[in-house]
Amino acid sequence: MCGICGYVSRKRINEQELRIMNDTMIHRGPNDNGVEIYDGPDGYCIGMAQRRLSIVDLSPLGHQPMHSADKRVTVVFNGEIYNFLDLKKELSDYPFKSTCDTEVIIAAYLKWGIHFTDHIHGMFAIALYDRETEDLYLVRDRIGKKPLYYWLDGDNLVYASELKPIMKCPGFEGKIRREVIARYLYQQYINAPDSIFEDVYKLEPGAVLKFSKGKRQIWKYWDIRKAYAANSQNPVTSYDQAKAELKDLLKKAVADRMIADVPLGTFLSGGFDSSLITALAQDNSVEPVKTFSIGFNEKNYNEAEFAKAVASHLGTDHTELYIDEKEMFDQIESMARFYDEPFADSSQIPSMLVSKLAKQKVTVALSGDGGDEFFCGYNIYADLALARKLDFLGNIAYGIGQIPLGSGNKLLNKYPFKVRAIAENHNKETKCQLSSEGYVRAARAFMNNEEGLPCKYPIETSYPGSNWQIKRMLLDMDTYLPGDILCKMDRASMKYSLENRCPIMDTAVMEYSFRIPHEFKYYKGDKKHILKDIAYDYIPRELLDRPKVGFGVPLDKWMRGPLKEQLLSYADQGFLKKQGLFDAAYVNKFVGDYITTGDGGRASGSNYSKIAWSFFVFQQWYQYFGL
Repeated sequence: MCGICGYVSRKRINEQELRIMNDTMIHRGPNDNGVEIYDGPDGYCIGMAQRRLSIVDLSPLGHQPMHSADKRVTVVFNGEIYNFLDLKKELSDYPFKSTCDTEVIIAAYLKWGIHFTDHIHGMFAIALYDRETEDLYLVRDRIGKKPLYYWLDGDNLVYASELKPIMKCPGFEGKIRREVIARYLYQQYINAPDSIFEDVYKLEPGAVLKFSKGKRQIWKYWDIRKAYAANSQNPVTSYDQAKAELKDLLKKAVADRMIADVPLGTFLSGGFDSSLITALAQDNSVEPVKTFSIGFNEKNYNEAEFAKAVASHLGTDHTELYIDEKEMFDQIESMARFYDEPFADSSQIPSMLVSKLAKQKVTVALSGDGGDEFFCGYNIYADLALARKLDFLGNIAYGIGQIPLGSGNKLLNKYPFKVRAIAENHNKETKCQLSSEGYVRAARAFMNNEEGLPCKYPIETSYPGSNWQIKRMLLDMDTYLPGDILCKMDRASMKYSLENRCPIMDTAVMEYSFRIPHEFKYYKGDKKHILKDIAYDYIPRELLDRPKVGFGVPLDKWMRGPLKEQLLSYADQGFLKKQGLFDAAYVNKFVGDYITTGDGGRASGSNYSKIAWSFFVFQQWYQYFGL
């Protein structure tokens, strides 16, 4: 695991400036660093840099930037190629000097050209420069596990694993892209290809960017829609066969991710996904696997006792840490530094704490991320099954809801939240994104209700089929999974120089999941049915069958208590007018009402804490980076 950065530019950036950019990511790679600058064609200069967290081949032979034997190709790389040993055998005619996966990328490119992307599997962000063709390639893994940003400055390009190196690049002004803020307030993250800055983008998952002599070309080598369409045409009709083959694929995915020259463990929450991954890891190990759990003294939020029971059953070397509210609260100050663009999923806080705990004993930790998206695990998927049945009645309720009640109010506004969410669900492009439109209106009102500020993703008809659950799962794989879940865990683990690996997002597992009939995943209301069935082969049902709790963060309590004055200062009309981003009068009233009444002055019972928290995190980020 590492951090990479570099540029192709006519604006010469010297070695010291590139080193400063690179060193903003020392947490991503504390073990080694490399900075090199080369002369390119037509007055261009090429800079490549990397911070290294040594995982495989700890020797100096794994140093980056790494060059091909003939010096034609240079690579900097963040991530892991899990099939590199198999590829190394296939590429045996290349004169390998190291035992690391970076050199396999070079050999694969020399054999297959840029189509090497079809052969490598893992989590990766790659920058590769070919002196013969004078092309720079940026490549991101299929599902977006590893981040990769780039800044287009005229006919110059700067790239990095995080925004901090770009922000330190000479000439970068950091103009905020206002049009993404409303969606951020609503979604709590900024999805690719957008970033918080103008002219700065995230390379999308499964994409390649080719930059040559000032010209940019982007294409997808792997796409959720195409992968689903192709694989779903070849369904596995036998449940027993699907279970057995999926189990074998998961076992291999876990085994591949246990290859490391450093200590390795797993995150264990006690839920189905993390318990299954831990069970498979223990089954693949001759020693007790190290497992890590965070506990809470608040019983309603605590799953540590269940994780401990699973660990005891599997015979792992288990470490748990009970944390209090103060330990979570103390993480707030560091969020802006390590998430370096606004990111407001509050579960980032316990994610940082469990990463901190694991780093005390291991350098690599496996997790169960991806199980919900690929195997129908979230509660929203069950809600959508009901919403689809009630869609016709919702349309009728919407019509009746237009009855005026005076003072500009309508009967619709008096509906219970769940009824209103279904009644207002009209747009065929956002049918599967259930919520009260009040949240959307509030997010837009922060931005003065400007037109063209979408909060939802208006792309659902681009996904095949008519099943709302499947469409939402595909949408989540495209957006929520890489934009929120994977971003959260990448930054949380990298804060402590810990590598996080996700076996369920193995290419073979993902593509096989598209072959599994949906009724094997969502069976008579049972979410993740087939995945649970595999877990039961290793762990008794009584240790797993319970409602999911998840990490609890007391946002309302914090924002109306110790963060109150800070939140009010962020919503001060004078400050907001000077900042020039938000509707000062609306935001000031919203925050004042939220703090005093708990609902932002909206309908009784509404909870706008997520929008208030998103706003708080944005302003914290804005202040930290001195924008």
